[in-house]
Amino acid sequence: MPFFTYTAVDARGREKCGKLEAADSRHVAGLLRDQGLFPTSVAAADPAAPGIREWSAASPCTSGRRPRFRFGRVADAKELAVFTRQLATLLRAGLPLVRGLSVLARQQRNAAFRDVIASVAEAIKSGATLSEAMGRHPRVFAPLDVNLVKAGEAGGALAAVLYRVARFKEKTLQLNGRIVAAMVYPAIVLAVALLILSGLLVFVVPKFAQIFADLLKGAPLPPLTRFVLSASDAVRHHVVIAAGLAVATGLAWRAIGRTARGALVHDALKLRLPVLGELMLKAVVARFARTLGTLLASGVPILPALLITREACGNRRVARALTAVHDRVMAGAAVAPTLEAAAVFPPMVSGLVEVGEHTGQLPEMLNKVADIYEEEVDAAVAGLGSLLEPVLILFLALVVGTIVIALFLPIVRIVQLLT
Repeated sequence: MPFFTYTAVDARGREKCGKLEAADSRHVAGLLRDQGLFPTSVAAADPAAPGIREWSAASPCTSGRRPRFRFGRVADAKELAVFTRQLATLLRAGLPLVRGLSVLARQQRNAAFRDVIASVAEAIKSGATLSEAMGRHPRVFAPLDVNLVKAGEAGGALAAVLYRVARFKEKTLQLNGRIVAAMVYPAIVLAVALLILSGLLVFVVPKFAQIFADLLKGAPLPPLTRFVLSASDAVRHHVVIAAGLAVATGLAWRAIGRTARGALVHDALKLRLPVLGELMLKAVVARFARTLGTLLASGVPILPALLITREACGNRRVARALTAVHDRVMAGAAVAPTLEAAAVFPPMVSGLVEVGEHTGQLPEMLNKVADIYEEEVDAAVAGLGSLLEPVLILFLALVVGTIVIALFLPIVRIVQLLT
């Protein structure tokens, strides 16, 4: 029989990893559930790889798992959101699951994604559930999607959960799209400013320097002109070295960010940046609340939901805080005080979560938190874009104006000498 690797969560929320020999992934999931484990991922494994044969020998997962290397995405976030929305609509209309997948596969223009959908349909025909079939394609369907679908299957509300997944993806796309759109114009203005500045320093200023040397015949230049000429010489003669240092610094920073400790430092520094740090924190909080609220509303238990949210929050500093939250909740603490003790989330988050816990409406309150912070991100992004545009234009005018003044000051001296 083939081997399967798995990740599961026990009743106390502790992660377990191992390898099983079973007929199929459905059999693996059944064995794990029979023993009180909640499987979060099951994938085919190499039988020659080191591992274990019995589920009872499952060991705690290490935190330093190496991420899978990907050459590219089979489907982007927009394609997945559209696919999920369409599949939910077809199921709600009464179309059988396999037939609905076949219809969506025929409509799909992305050949790679079409093959994945067809593969999912074939796996379901062979007896697998939708969540199990999706779990066989980790490059396409994230653990969050798989677990939400699994919860929908267990509760007999697959179409409703798929609608919830689609809404979650659409909200995430809207948030990311607003941030990107607000940054496009300032980025273009900054790029144009750098190009103009480089062109002036490399091509225009040297010609004026030669003119000044010929006409002033050794007379001293104004301090501002000397500064601009020195900057031009530095750019022309050391631009390759400067570019090399910039590239080397960027590569070193990226290499450090790939280590566990370096990534944690990177993400912690991002949250401390002036202006942008607060914006990033709001976006992360909105993603955290939306993910956890969607999971809980779909029937996923709180402890596995916290672990899945930890992986999906997008910031390792916040993920580390969620690990502490998970451990305290596993020990019997309430969610709200553990969020407050994490010293990462704003006070309003723990306040609304506490209300949700007392009223039994935690998923609704988490989604309300997500709505609030998404609106705050929208307002902050709009305000930041409105602020950056005039600042960058003023910066461009100041730089170009300084160079122009620096070049015309010696011309006044030349006219005085000639008269």
